[in-house]
Amino acid sequence: MDALLEATRPLTTSYFPRSPLNLRQTVGPLLRGLGDPTMRLTPNGFWRVMRTPLGPATLHVESGQSRIIATAWGEGAEWALDALPALLGAADDWSGLDLSGVPPLAEVRRQHQGMWLTKTSLVFESLVPTILEQKVTTVEARRAWRYLLARFGEVPPGPAPAGMRVQPSARGWALVPSWEWHRAGVGPDRSRAIVTAAAVADALDRLAAPTGSASTFAPGEVLTIVLEKLQSVRGVGPWTAAETSQRSHGHPDAVSVGDFHLAAHVGWVLIGKPVDDDGMLELLEPWRGHRQRVVRLLLASGVAKPRFGPRATIADHRWH
Repeated sequence: MDALLEATRPLTTSYFPRSPLNLRQTVGPLLRGLGDPTMRLTPNGFWRVMRTPLGPATLHVESGQSRIIATAWGEGAEWALDALPALLGAADDWSGLDLSGVPPLAEVRRQHQGMWLTKTSLVFESLVPTILEQKVTTVEARRAWRYLLARFGEVPPGPAPAGMRVQPSARGWALVPSWEWHRAGVGPDRSRAIVTAAAVADALDRLAAPTGSASTFAPGEVLTIVLEKLQSVRGVGPWTAAETSQRSHGHPDAVSVGDFHLAAHVGWVLIGKPVDDDGMLELLEPWRGHRQRVVRLLLASGVAKPRFGPRATIADHRWH
């Protein structure tokens, strides 16, 4: 009874960001649509439910005048609060990104100083919804996500908004019946990839905090290892590994090669015309090490592929 009472008692902390922080822009990539059962945005913050290494947790974050107020419930409450700074981009360092050759892009960064790369430190949790998004429309992927969590997710601890659900455990994902995958609109390739990943979920989550020999590597080398390990899971390719590591590790250089829209968007913003994946990588190459940061800026620029005619683009001055 004491353990149950302890798990339901809220824990609260205040976090004082050292730099400007835009909560919505920073954690926005974690949101899988407005009906995401694991996350809800609020006018001043967000709710998020998760399965931490210590158990389920509900996290409520709200922005105050000069601080972030966070409250957590559940067995994983303490873990969730400890992970809060990284979730809000505290580990993200843009100081090495040189945008001086492209003043309009530097201006985008100036206008979005509160946007940082989030880091959840939960690899398997980030991987599952990304697998569901493989080679299907966003609408299909999000419908499947909502259906599966409604059927197999866990009611979160504490006063989470109605309808929110904690992802199933790895074992829970492995036990989803074949007909339920079918009802969710998830084909055998994607369901098999999730079940395969579930079998090594513990090993995947250890990638979030490398220890032993991995700790001798530089941060960039560790992130390269993370991408390699993710792609060693059958059914996980470069796009899935990049999208996962962007969220689980705040990977600053992971580019989502193979994305249906991204390459064309990068091309339109930088040079005024669409490009393929090779063209995108060529355009981003001068910023190697920071390519995901640059992609986030390009997506935040407000410049998009024109529907009926050309629009203003960010001129590419890097080779002039």
